[in-house]
Amino acid sequence: MTSTPASSFDSLGLSAALLRAIAENAYATPTPIQIAAIPAILAGRDVQGAAQTGAGKTAAYCLPLLQRLAADDAPASKRRPVRALVLVPTRELAVQVQDTIARFVAHLSVSIKSIAVFGGVSINPQMMALRGGADLVVATPGRLLDLIDHNALSLEQVRTLVLDEADRMLDQGFADELADVLGLLPARRQNLCFSATFPASMQKLVAQLMHDPVVIDIPASELATPDIDQRAIQVDAERRTMLLRHLIATEKWSRVLVFVATKHGCDHVATKLRRADISAEPFHGELSQGKRTQVLADFKAGRVKVVIATDVAARGVDIAELPVVLNYDLPRSPVEYVHRIGRTGRAGKRGMAVTFVSADTEAHLRVIEKRQGMRLGREQVAGFEPEDVLTPQQDKAASDAATGGIKGKRPSKKDKLRAAAAAAAESGDA
Repeated sequence: MTSTPASSFDSLGLSAALLRAIAENAYATPTPIQIAAIPAILAGRDVQGAAQTGAGKTAAYCLPLLQRLAADDAPASKRRPVRALVLVPTRELAVQVQDTIARFVAHLSVSIKSIAVFGGVSINPQMMALRGGADLVVATPGRLLDLIDHNALSLEQVRTLVLDEADRMLDQGFADELADVLGLLPARRQNLCFSATFPASMQKLVAQLMHDPVVIDIPASELATPDIDQRAIQVDAERRTMLLRHLIATEKWSRVLVFVATKHGCDHVATKLRRADISAEPFHGELSQGKRTQVLADFKAGRVKVVIATDVAARGVDIAELPVVLNYDLPRSPVEYVHRIGRTGRAGKRGMAVTFVSADTEAHLRVIEKRQGMRLGREQVAGFEPEDVLTPQQDKAASDAATGGIKGKRPSKKDKLRAAAAAAAESGDA
């Protein structure tokens, strides 16, 4: 299903307290995913919601979830039972979701305790925070299971399960841990699953979880198009860091989030920038949680100009008014490209996404362009013109790699078998 028009949050069935919270947090009008999901969740339905990054999925489930918790009396007990569980793939997303919940909870007359738990930090403070129980827990799967093993919490009374960024949950190897968590939940519960994409592996999981779900699929055409200038700059691979320094200086970028392929790349580029007196920090999975939290705080406050991140580490990172995202290395897939550039151009603000491309990566960028239905003009910056340029033959090969070649010109499976047999016979004759 897709959304129906709604001019304000007032028409979605939310309480007066939550409407005040929405107004005070400067939410103007509901997004399509919020319009479709909020009434369904309030009605107790299972929901499968697909929408791109930045579409407002977090508020789409947090608002009705809090209203249901506020209206539903908890079982009489000195210890608060966990009645709602939100599973997320990364520490940063856990913190972001908890921040969103805290902003809304502050306006409710009913006391609702929520807590975010995740690995990479000591488990003891989280166990202390859970001593009196919690109504709502936001968790990464591994740390949640650790806390259950320590008898810090129980999932026996969970009434609503939320999987946020569900596609990443399986991509990052959480399948076994997720299965363990699901095995500890009551059979009768509400299931909410939100994601930018639903690949085949997710569809199988959703089919097992959901009971007569409301299926919401918000096409990109229904979303407010992010105001993002997308640029592709040609540069030889070994000169990318120098070009990055040049662009920061000449285009006066106040902050830029740079994506690289590896943890080593994060550290290497950050070191090079610091040597040039540019405040820069790496951001990857091997850093302690304390360090990662500090880097994000410094970046948001403007104390750090450049953060160099891997895709996994940057999941859930939400920086208000981030002006520039730069693809130092190309993403692995078109989906990752969308996730990356979606860090800028948020909340109606204008943003820029810059991609470095060399002769070696041209074919891969064309695949991304084809999947996204776009074609970026290729720029060159004076003084950084690439020496390694595509020949006409290489340019055709890059185009064929993106399009799959010209129909009728590619060898068929039989042709390939004949060629292999001929090559083997030729080798035997020799």
